[in-house]
Amino acid sequence: MAVQQISSLPIATPAHTSAQLLDSPRNNFLLDIPLPVVNFSRTVYAVSLILAIVLQQPLITSVLLIIVSFGVIGARWNILGRLGRAIFRKQITGNPAVPLEDARLIRFNNLIVVGLLTVAQIAFWIAQIPLVGWIITGGIVAASIGALAGFCIGCTIFYRFRLHKYNLFKTL
Repeated sequence: MAVQQISSLPIATPAHTSAQLLDSPRNNFLLDIPLPVVNFSRTVYAVSLILAIVLQQPLITSVLLIIVSFGVIGARWNILGRLGRAIFRKQITGNPAVPLEDARLIRFNNLIVVGLLTVAQIAFWIAQIPLVGWIITGGIVAASIGALAGFCIGCTIFYRFRLHKYNLFKTL
């Protein structure tokens, strides 16, 4: 089963299937996001930011910030999520074996991206320190490529945060 028990707190692993989630204590698999859609978004992040770095065009990072910000507002506004679902519709529709990602985790990761891209925008446009903006952009590229390769630093932070939050409030 893809659900790990940490004390009495159930935490779904980053890549689980809808069939496994049916047995999960969380049991709200309809809110989770198919992994092909998540990987599509990560690929768009990496490719667009690499393009921004190569072309030295901070405007590309600004556009990505706007796109990702809509996704943080809600799933209805998530442009990349909607596009990914349209592209992978045949692969994910009615397939109970398609791996899923926890929607809370994706939102957390998107919040990190929005925060970092906002700091990069400040460096590019307000502080006039483009090197800082490009370093931050490079970090997002590295994190996106790492997530595509199987190690998601945002996921690790998310699960550690949840574990510490549980341990803190469990003892109160």
